[in-house]
Formats: sequence, C-alpha cells, structure tokens
Amino acid sequence: MKLFGFLPIRAIDIIDIIVVAILLYAFFKFVKGTKATSILVGLVLFFVISFISRWLDLKALSWIMNSILALWVVAFVIVFQPEIRNALARIGRQRPVKFFLKLEEVGVTDQVIDAVRKMSEDRIGALIVVQKNIGLKDIVDTGVLIDAQVNSSLLRTIFFPETPLHDGACVIQGDKIVAAGCVLPLSENPSLGITYGLRHRAALGMAEQSDALSVVVSEETGNIAYAYKGKLVTKVDVESLKRSMQAIIQE
Repeated sequence: MKLFGFLPIRAIDIIDIIVVAILLYAFFKFVKGTKATSILVGLVLFFVISFISRWLDLKALSWIMNSILALWVVAFVIVFQPEIRNALARIGRQRPVKFFLKLEEVGVTDQVIDAVRKMSEDRIGALIVVQKNIGLKDIVDTGVLIDAQVNSSLLRTIFFPETPLHDGACVIQGDKIVAAGCVLPLSENPSLGITYGLRHRAALGMAEQSDALSVVVSEETGNIAYAYKGKLVTKVDVESLKRSMQAIIQE
C-alpha cells in the first residue's frame, strides 16, 4: 500500500514502529523523576542544535557538532551508566529470565542469613518474607514502603526493639526490601497450639496462602524457623536455613 506517493508501508514496518514506540515509552518512563531527566533534555537540545546547524549550513558549528557526535555513543554510556546498570539488573530480575536461568539474587541470601544469625544471638524477634512467583502487593500495601537494597544492617535496624516497624513483617522482592511493618494472614492450624506466637502463625499463614518463604526469629528464645509451602520448620540452625533458602530461591 502506498500513501501520497511515498514508499509502500508493509505490515512489518507498522510492527517496527510500534516496537520502537514501546521502547521509547519504557525508556522515558524509566528515566522520569531521576537525575537522568535533565541530562536527557540537554542531549535532545544538543541534537536539535546539530540539526539546525546542518539545515542552515553553518559550517563551523556543523563541524563542531559532527566532531562531538562521533563520540556520542561513548558519552551516552558514561553519562547514563547508573541508569543502564539498574535497567539491566531489572531485566535480569524478571520472572522469565529467572525461570530459564535459575539465577539467585546475588548476595541476598548471605545478607538475610547474616541478619538472622545476629538477631538470633541477640534474641531480636524478626519476620522476613521472601517473595517468589506469587505477587504480594496486598501484603506490601499494609506496610511502609522501603525500596532499598537487601542489607543485613538495614534488616537488623528494622527489627530493632521499640522501632516503629519491628512488630510487622519485612517483604523482600528480588534483591530489594520493598516494605516493612507489613501485616500477614494468621494461620488457623490447630497443631501450633500455644507454643508458638504471632510471628510463627503469620509465617505459616503466609506459606499457606502463597509460595513465599517466611523466616522467623523468636524474640523469647532466639530460635530460628521458616515456613514454606504450608509447612513450618522449627529450631533450624543458620547453616541449615542457608541451604534451604538457597534451594527454595533456585526452584
């Protein structure tokens, strides 16, 4: 099909335009609100000046613009290096990639295990939920958004006694602590009896309603437990928890 005497438009051309439009939209959405926004505006202005200089045949300015344009790819990578790194990290955290490559979030297990070990020694109660495939937005919405890299010190700070968020659960998605102080559903399993408190019931309730892994540190005894796939495993040592956590994340 031809429009106004121009080159014919094929179906593949329409698909090409749609894909490019989606990529541009995703890019602008990604940089919106970051320091890269002002830099991007500057780059756009730079290209506008370059176009005008060619259009008006300003030879000196065009020569300067052409010289700089020869290095624009390198400059783009340098300027947007943090944003590019974060974008690639987000792509690597997507479910299809994790499904085919079975990638474990680098350092997440070690940071959680280090925090659990120290909180167990100090008898600081904690409840950490590691999301897997089933989304936990309804749980995250009950807490306070954190959106920070998983870090042992931050986890211990969240659960430190008398802090505002220490009584709730902390939710981890990928390599991020997304929220703290979250409210979890309580299990009504009668086999728990009176031996276990609210943290253990909440951990089991989470395991009964999702595929998330919930790790508990008892405030009274310092004992470590975890709940997964509707089962509560109690009195585990740190090394056993680490092996179980690695295996569960890799599933």
